[in-house]
Amino acid sequence: MKNILLIGGSYGIGLAIAKELNTENNLFIASRTNENLSELNITHLPFDALADTLDTTILPAVIDGLVYCPGSINLRPFRGLKPEAFEADLQINFISLIKVIQTVLPNLIASEQSSIVLFSSVAASMGMPFHTSVAAAKGAIEGFAKALAAEYAPKIRVNVIAPSLTDTPLADKFLNSDEKREKSAQRHPLKRFGTSTDLAQMASFLLSDKSSWISGQIFHVDGGMSTLLVNS
Repeated sequence: MKNILLIGGSYGIGLAIAKELNTENNLFIASRTNENLSELNITHLPFDALADTLDTTILPAVIDGLVYCPGSINLRPFRGLKPEAFEADLQINFISLIKVIQTVLPNLIASEQSSIVLFSSVAASMGMPFHTSVAAAKGAIEGFAKALAAEYAPKIRVNVIAPSLTDTPLADKFLNSDEKREKSAQRHPLKRFGTSTDLAQMASFLLSDKSSWISGQIFHVDGGMSTLLVNS
């Protein structure tokens, strides 16, 4: 069984990944709360990505997979964004990610071949209004992931999932009415918005040996939004 570490796993995409991986892996979840995790066979580490240093003494010496889930959806007009907003988005999406990876890097190197899965956004590759701050933070992740994958190949694989709008607590204000849900669905060529399960299944694949020849890639799990233009 693989030792998998999830940073954030109590809600949304992280929880869906935890449920997807729970039965066939030794799962460690570092998050602010263990809410929703009581029925899963996991080891929980209290951890705030913005404030804490990960306690590696609780972790196994070998980590075969790492998923970093914390993120933000900060959609505002650029003229109303202060530099502090950009700094906040970079902190939760990128800087805290770097700290986690550096902390557990020896554990990842100890694996025969470990896998890191990160999350970007369709907004990093498409020009979308009101996305300047989050697109900048997610774009940093994509560039970082490719460079890290090159530096640590073949020992560590690094891949990124770039979703479109997904039905999670973080996105609730964009999907909190039937009208919003229908409009969001129609914006996608596949005529629906994403679910946590869609992304959990891709993360599970990238952590598994089935993807052992894949690294440095950005996977657009986005209902076709980033590449397809179809008639409505």
